[in-house]
Amino acid sequence: MAKNIKKTTLANKLAKKGDVIKPTTIISKQARTDNDIEDLVGVSSNATGSSNSIYFSPIRTRKQRVINGESLKNNIVKVEALSPTRVAPKKNKKEDQLVSKLQIGSATVVKCKIVPDVVDSPIRIDNIKKELEPQIKKEIDDIKEGLVKIKKEVNSQEESQLYHDVEAPHPFWYNHLENIRNMRNSNSAPVDTMGCHRCADSTADAKTQRFQNLVALMLSSQTKDQTTYEAMNRLKEQTLTPLKIKEIPIAELENLLHPVSFYKNKAKYLKQTVDILLDKYDSDIPDNPKELIALPGVGPKMAHICMAVAWNKITGIGVDVHVHRLSNRLGWLPKPTKEPEQTRVALEKWLPFSLWSEVNHLFVGFGQTICTPVKPNCGECLNKDICPSVNVQIKPKKKSDR
Repeated sequence: MAKNIKKTTLANKLAKKGDVIKPTTIISKQARTDNDIEDLVGVSSNATGSSNSIYFSPIRTRKQRVINGESLKNNIVKVEALSPTRVAPKKNKKEDQLVSKLQIGSATVVKCKIVPDVVDSPIRIDNIKKELEPQIKKEIDDIKEGLVKIKKEVNSQEESQLYHDVEAPHPFWYNHLENIRNMRNSNSAPVDTMGCHRCADSTADAKTQRFQNLVALMLSSQTKDQTTYEAMNRLKEQTLTPLKIKEIPIAELENLLHPVSFYKNKAKYLKQTVDILLDKYDSDIPDNPKELIALPGVGPKMAHICMAVAWNKITGIGVDVHVHRLSNRLGWLPKPTKEPEQTRVALEKWLPFSLWSEVNHLFVGFGQTICTPVKPNCGECLNKDICPSVNVQIKPKKKSDR
């Protein structure tokens, strides 16, 4: 038999003849009662597999196989038994409650309950805020602190250029000042919490607070801040006003002031002062240094500090024993001075007016902590390389200057 001979298919044979297979019977849609296309095979003939069928199929259909007595091969699905390690999943009752099915015609609509995302829930957001709040606050504080430092550096540079032409006794006077500022910022001193500006009753009226500022300054002379602060608290317990001080017996007033230095003299000056304030100033205090100095027991230092604290006016530098001592040690004076008033006059001749208000508070705290009267802590001082009095040996006095 020859190879490479094409087998002619039935379709090719029919195509060559040009014959068209026509159905012998046309079944209308209304006459059809079957549901399976396979059931239509052989309906017009009693002979199974007849060529007169309206559908021609070379393969015998399911119905033909049944007629011929052939049993259908059922596909048997093997069901695997559940072993202890293979347990059917349990249904979640909560999930079943969230889902409901609704039959609409031939369609099934599944209705599900909307569950909010855990990330977007208010509880989750609140927890995140609580967790991140301290970290965010710390970052904001760090940013603010950095901005403050930058501002200080810029202001310091501008201020340094502004005071460049100041003819000071010491060429590094501004470096001294900047270093003292830095040391005061890192170390608190008694004056910061118990100074005269902290002794007045903040709940009292303005006139009473001014009077209490004056009393604190009168008691602070040659007295430690802690001793002054405690004496002021005892006086405030008795209602510290000019009228009340006038009514208190002198002996009782002395007991309240003790152990303030020279408490008997200060009690006498205080009695005389309240009489003047009641008669001349309507229980208030004078608003200028000249009249303040005229009061018994009030000196120039007290007057200028009182103007700054009570009246918020800068009229001069308040020079106490600390300012007097440090100004001489740092070489801020053309020549050494022996009295605080001499130091004040010499400082005001060259120190810029804009710095007068901070000199007293800076120097007092610095003198209480580092540049102490006896045995100053020069090793901790930032000015140790530019201070003319570094490692100075001071002989202790019999009486402490404060």
